[in-house]
Amino acid sequence: MTADGYHKLERELKQLKTVERPAVIQAIAEARAHGDLSENAEYHAAKERQGFIEGRLMELEDLISRAQVIDVSRLTGDSVKFGATVSLVDEDTEEESRYQIVGDHEADVREGRISISSPIARALIGKGVGDVVEVATPGGGRSYEILKVEYV
Repeated sequence: MTADGYHKLERELKQLKTVERPAVIQAIAEARAHGDLSENAEYHAAKERQGFIEGRLMELEDLISRAQVIDVSRLTGDSVKFGATVSLVDEDTEEESRYQIVGDHEADVREGRISISSPIARALIGKGVGDVVEVATPGGGRSYEILKVEYV
């Protein structure tokens, strides 16, 4: 994963441990004070939230412990590989787009980050500026020309 993705996971872990977990513990304590737990919706909702938080904490700790962080700013080259920011043009619509190829857990298409395991990233890997790639999509095949490859 990229350094940015790693730091984002660390921030989420810290938020869950220092803010979310104590808040849900407080909510459970308040709900217990209301009496009968069998019909206490606040208690059940807080316990469900606690289960989600604890599960996410375990998941984040596992991801962070196994992470291989790659400093994209130290990468160079003319071909597309992990961490590259690629500018493309759709050959049918002439629409330009720009994506960074990142790890699975940090992908967010709205922010221009696509997973290394996505069909478009797999098609781009190893290609260079001027190459045309074919990508199979649910709506049919699409052709993209690579305009620029950079590592920022």
